Amino acid sequence: MPGYGVEADRWRALPWSWAAQRLTAARNYWLVTVSAAGQPHALPVWGVWDDGRYRFCFSCGPRSRKAKDLAANPRVSLAPEDTVEVVSVQGTAAVVHDPSRRESWIERYLAKYQPLSQELSAEFLRENLIVEVAPELAFAVIEREQEFATRATRWPLA
Repeated sequence: MPGYGVEADRWRALPWSWAAQRLTAARNYWLVTVSAAGQPHALPVWGVWDDGRYRFCFSCGPRSRKAKDLAANPRVSLAPEDTVEVVSVQGTAAVVHDPSRRESWIERYLAKYQPLSQELSAEFLRENLIVEVAPELAFAVIEREQEFATRATRWPLA
């Protein structure tokens, strides 16, 4: 990874399983969208990672800033909340319209988050957008001095 100060003689790639575990286990994810005017917008969301399909899903209000940004520019970046063992994913987001795919994501979302928020319901999620991110590229760095220059890893996912 040019420009990351990676020491080639000591570098060891992180396995994808390392990234997948962090993407699956996180509670909160930073999602970055960009408006039609180029204004970035970063806020945490709840979401679900599907490692079998390399897809991420989140929900948002149909009139939210995220929804408006995505309608103008579907490119996004997302990252689990951990700032030491970092995974950053870049990709394209699209609203899920297929009823069976929406329900599948809703079931997974509820399984993950209802234990944390018992008032969360399928009805609430159905009233909002279900958005699926198709990743194209992922990066990882470990922000510990002894590992930063030896573990930075990049994965093409498209």
